[in-house]
Amino acid sequence: MNPPPTADVVVHARWILPMDPAGAVLEDHALVIAGGRVSALLPSARARREVVATETVERGHHVLLPGLVNAHTHAAMSLFRGGLGGRRLDDWLRQAVWPLETRLVDPEFVRLGTELAVAEMLLSGITCFADMYYYPEVSAQVAAAAGMRAVVGMPVLESSSVSGNGLDEHLAAGLELHDRYLEHPLVSTMFALHSPSLTQDATLARVRTLADQLQVPVMIHLLESPSERTREIRRHGLGPLERLDRAGLVNDLLLAVHCVQASSAEIARLAQAGASVVHCPASNLKLGSGIAPVAEMLQTGLTVALGTDGAASNDALDVLGECRLAALLVSGVSGDPTRLPPSRALAMGTTAGARALGLGEQSGCLAPGRWADFACMDLTGPLVEPVHDLFAAVLHTGGRGRITDTWVAGRPLVTNGHLTRLDVAGLVARVRDTAPRVAHSLAGLTAP
Repeated sequence: MNPPPTADVVVHARWILPMDPAGAVLEDHALVIAGGRVSALLPSARARREVVATETVERGHHVLLPGLVNAHTHAAMSLFRGGLGGRRLDDWLRQAVWPLETRLVDPEFVRLGTELAVAEMLLSGITCFADMYYYPEVSAQVAAAAGMRAVVGMPVLESSSVSGNGLDEHLAAGLELHDRYLEHPLVSTMFALHSPSLTQDATLARVRTLADQLQVPVMIHLLESPSERTREIRRHGLGPLERLDRAGLVNDLLLAVHCVQASSAEIARLAQAGASVVHCPASNLKLGSGIAPVAEMLQTGLTVALGTDGAASNDALDVLGECRLAALLVSGVSGDPTRLPPSRALAMGTTAGARALGLGEQSGCLAPGRWADFACMDLTGPLVEPVHDLFAAVLHTGGRGRITDTWVAGRPLVTNGHLTRLDVAGLVARVRDTAPRVAHSLAGLTAP
């Protein structure tokens, strides 16, 4: 007789949403974890009979779902939360964000802001984030120490910035970071370009060569504002996507963020190339940039992930909220409430995000062999019951405030609503100490 299978942890739940296959709902099931990965998904009764576990966790009124993926953010900008409203994108960048960053951003600012963002994201059920900011080595350190999965951007900046002097210095620092985390189980890297407008053709070509060699994603803000296409055509005789295409960057490594102004032809080109789009609906709405044509993107088969952008243009790092907003916008714009059902909207915040970041074989769904990255949501009480449609309950009545547990690689980082590895009181105290300095700089900005 074979000995019973063993596991590190078995989590019993009322429901599991594995997200693979799409739309599946498992009732009264258990998630079996061994070596940080999902070993099996079994009916709870069978798991209790057959699996010998070191630890058993009971979540009898909850739903387990794959960890949410924040496919685009600027984590350290959490320290600017709520202070930069009432501005359109170009003024927001030039008259507010860039002057503030020049005055305030240093390694300790990035460390504190990223710690604050990581705490918020973990409490919101987010297990992975793609970060695009200065001092990426600090962001990587914070994510690794917190036990959170991160894809950290290697900044590609041609001019001097608060964290480097010119393109060669920025690239050298980024490549050193890539080498340092090459075998890390949680942290990986990508190239991070601000926008075509701030990048010369020679730099685009150089990044294409490096990305091909290293096989890492390339993230860039693209077609975000109405003025971007006009500006690029005036300067280069080509639109922004055409410039990227000419440089060979429109391929399956491209992560095009926003694409609010993408035309049908541009959407078709991105889909044909196997590129991914990161939709940031709340940020786009707050900055008055518009609404991305997500229904058309999805119809072409384009991978569309979700991002919060930074807290300076959103206020909340809430991927579940972005899932809900994305679904409502598609319904409202198209006039068809079936175009983006809750199950597919949730897939944008989980499986699509992992796939876009090159982690599709490792995370994004709950299946044997994948990392045990998952969130647990309480679906009891008058705010959510009765639960007739589980996906609708998670998306429309659950929300991040109902997240009780967050696990990454089989480790509990949030348990019963409490962070297990972060000193919340100390973090909040340091944020409060920093707030007056940020507020002073905010007060010195030109009024919108």
